[in-house]
Amino acid sequence: MTPSTVIDIGRQAVEITLLVSAPLFIAALATGLIVSIFQAATQINEATLSFVPKLIAVFVTLILAGPWMITVLTDYVQRLFGAIPSLIG
Repeated sequence: MTPSTVIDIGRQAVEITLLVSAPLFIAALATGLIVSIFQAATQINEATLSFVPKLIAVFVTLILAGPWMITVLTDYVQRLFGAIPSLIG
């Protein structure tokens, strides 16, 4: 196994990680922005007010995007395991 192969596998792993985590981060970011605007408009400064909606948004996003996330991860792992014989030899 050459160093370039190791770097390529690591790069693919980071890309898959970012791709799979993006929907959850975007949902949390959008929810946090909306709650922050609401807090600024109403001058309510409660820490739990931003935590609970983010938690709910991430949970709903996980339910909606979960099958796609599992498919992407399993495809990557299958490709990686399938490439083991060529990586060793």
